[in-house]
Amino acid sequence: MIKMIFGKDRKGEYIDLEEYGGVEKKEAKMFVKVAEIQSYDDVKDFANYIYEGNLLILDVSPISIDDIELERVINEFKRITEDIDGDIAGMDRNHIIVTPSGVKIDRRKLRKF
Repeated sequence: MIKMIFGKDRKGEYIDLEEYGGVEKKEAKMFVKVAEIQSYDDVKDFANYIYEGNLLILDVSPISIDDIELERVINEFKRITEDIDGDIAGMDRNHIIVTPSGVKIDRRKLRKF
């Protein structure tokens, strides 16, 4: 599903829907940022996006082979979300979603009736 949403099936390219018209440009209050974390040292830089009120989809696959490093990263993001009343949840084995203050993750999967 991540591949479909973020264009991995299109050789890593994103589709800019503005090119097709009908999209009105407005200044956004929040951005969805996609990030790949290489080490625990990256947490501070990515945490700033959360503190600024953005939603972060974090790819942890580069550190997933080191259980201790992965646990440290996840625990630090948990602490950050507790501090700002945000939320954190795993999307799959290698992706975590971290939300800013005022945004909660509904963990129920939507299904067509």
